Amino acid sequence: MFFIDTIEVAGLGNRSYLAGGERTAVAVDPPRDIDQVIAAAARRGVRISHVVETHVHNDYVTGGLELARLTGAAYLVPAGARVSYERVPVHDGDRSEIDATAGLILRALATPGHTPHHTSYALEENGTAVAVFTGGSLLIGTVGRPDLVEPRLTEHLARAQHASAHRLATELPDDTAVLPTHGFGSFCSSGQAEGESTTIGKERASNEALTRDVDTFVADLLAGLDDIPAYYTHMGPANAAGPAPVDLSPPAVADAEEIAARLAAGEWVVDLRNRVAFAEGHVVGSFNFEAEGQLATYLAWLIPWGKPVTLLAESAGQLAAAQRELVRVGIDRPAAAATGEPARWAREGEDLASFSRATFADLAGHSKDGVVVLDVRRASERSAGIIEGSVHIPIHALHRRVHEVPEGQVWVHCAGGMRAAIAASLLDAAGRDVVAVDDSFDSAERAGLTVDTL
Repeated sequence: MFFIDTIEVAGLGNRSYLAGGERTAVAVDPPRDIDQVIAAAARRGVRISHVVETHVHNDYVTGGLELARLTGAAYLVPAGARVSYERVPVHDGDRSEIDATAGLILRALATPGHTPHHTSYALEENGTAVAVFTGGSLLIGTVGRPDLVEPRLTEHLARAQHASAHRLATELPDDTAVLPTHGFGSFCSSGQAEGESTTIGKERASNEALTRDVDTFVADLLAGLDDIPAYYTHMGPANAAGPAPVDLSPPAVADAEEIAARLAAGEWVVDLRNRVAFAEGHVVGSFNFEAEGQLATYLAWLIPWGKPVTLLAESAGQLAAAQRELVRVGIDRPAAAATGEPARWAREGEDLASFSRATFADLAGHSKDGVVVLDVRRASERSAGIIEGSVHIPIHALHRRVHEVPEGQVWVHCAGGMRAAIAASLLDAAGRDVVAVDDSFDSAERAGLTVDTL
């Protein structure tokens, strides 16, 4: 018998896996905070004998090297990946015994497309493939994007994705479980996963990489590519060099004076509380990135790389969870932190800042005189409709383009409210009169607003 445990990395929209038999197991594409992988192995009572990477990741810092070091596992990395550390180079067709008593073998399948060296791994039980770890190759209803390595390679890699998907569908049984790393919100995916689980047979019937000819598939794939998070440029080099172990110990405590000094020095002070609490009262100049949202993705995307960040949290638990999220994208140590209530974070005699929240119905009923409607969705999202007369600056570009927002009261919206709250905090810190529209864009037209199509 074998087992496969899924380790969700929800904040980044990824999954890692632990698979094995009674005694030993393999960890696939582990996150930077490897303690949860070790804990999963302990619950199963197995030793991690192998750690494998499907590719050099572009969207997070891997924990594979450190996990292999701590467990003594063999560290398998595609042979074509250029890395600076000792590893077992994996070639197409290589087989690794995972658990002899369970008859478990891991077979490498070259599946270039997401990267030139990308490798999938079929888990075979007594010679029959029961699952395939597809990394950023064949995903649930989509494939990994091919444009993260080198612009000149994008079309070539898109064609390789098509060929790799067909290779998997040809060589593996229909009931083989497809277990991708990306596709659950990660920007490494060319689309959102369609469901929570799938098989080769299901993908053969529905995945466009397997139902469309290569030219049509490539044209549609390239046309649908979205913005690339800015921090991705730092992830590949970090993974190729060999990430350092993480330090999740509590950061130095900042009092109100230090928070003010760090703001005055141009550092980022990030309030992790939910957007409702932040709007009601916050330290002047602080930014709001909700701990329960896509904290790592959006903070790492927006912050100038290497800029010191101080975290403000409502509890020690919220702070610790945020630290765990951030080390996954290379923000290793907060400069300082504070917990509690915002009144404790402002110096004596200083007022807290606040701004209004509203719905699209509120906007529809409000006088448009002197009002700027700011849309911070990505360009690709605007194909579904835009509010007549709105100004468009994507959230990831707003911090450096605040000066482009026209004068007037700014009503800022996204698709659901989270990014609008981030944008509102950026505008508020810049001294603008802002209203955060905390509402689903689907309700804009029903509220009476004119929604145009591009």
